[in-house]
Amino acid sequence: MLQEIGFNGGVPITEEFFIKNISGRHNEELCGVLLPNWDLQRARKFMDDKEALFRRLASEQLEPVKGLNKLCKWIEERGLKRAAVTNAERSNAELLISALGLSDFFEVVVLANDCERQKPFPDPYLRALQVLEVSPKHTLVFEDSVSGVKAGVAAGMLVVGMGLRNPEKSLADAGASFVINDFNDPKLWTALEELENKEEIVTVTT
Repeated sequence: MLQEIGFNGGVPITEEFFIKNISGRHNEELCGVLLPNWDLQRARKFMDDKEALFRRLASEQLEPVKGLNKLCKWIEERGLKRAAVTNAERSNAELLISALGLSDFFEVVVLANDCERQKPFPDPYLRALQVLEVSPKHTLVFEDSVSGVKAGVAAGMLVVGMGLRNPEKSLADAGASFVINDFNDPKLWTALEELENKEEIVTVTT
């Protein structure tokens, strides 16, 4: 879509550009980052069209991260509270959660528009903690973006980085305690066992 409007002289953006300027950002912020010379109404329309395209592609291509079902079962068996905290638009979040069969899994869904400030500010995570009535010291966060990691850390929570797209170093530099490639990663299960033995985990958010 950026190519179609002549962004960057029509040259496709690189993965590095995406990671640095787009990944994890809310659309209102992206209006200024990508389309600073457009009036706000036009920029918002572009973002709405982007989201519609995303939903179409996601409905056709979405696949769960390896080990997701295993992790969800582990969480449910222990009766842990859980929340989805996302910068995504409501329609996107609902589509993804439903497509992955997680509609009944999450007790709380906090969207970007539910808070005055979005990630990387801690507000969305703080709201989830408030609704679930839990302490950040007993909460584990899974995040795949730098802004998300910063938000979780700023809210005082232990954050596991998901190295699905962003470089491990970027997630670690943002404050992730460790980075995994999927939910089958032995590092995750070792950490979960240690936290469970210490009775230090009651909530999982992502």
